[in-house]
Amino acid sequence: MTRDELENAAESLADAAAAADDDEARDRLQNQATKFEDYATADRGPDHGQLARHEHILHDIADEEGGDVADHVDDALEAITEFRSTLEGV
Repeated sequence: MTRDELENAAESLADAAAAADDDEARDRLQNQATKFEDYATADRGPDHGQLARHEHILHDIADEEGGDVADHVDDALEAITEFRSTLEGV
């Protein structure tokens, strides 16, 4: 089962990584993109807690990098929020 919102988040994060000038930010964003690619096709998707941790990391990166990177991260965060709205719980 593919979770389209998480796949969209992964694509936006890969775009953010490509736009990053800083090697550390690029690596962090690529790592996040890979995680969301895995979540998109896993038997069981991430829970609210996992997503909250990712959102915190992504907000930090967007604040540090700004510009195009922040725009792509914002797109990813929107997709994550869409996915979270489908989860039960918190």
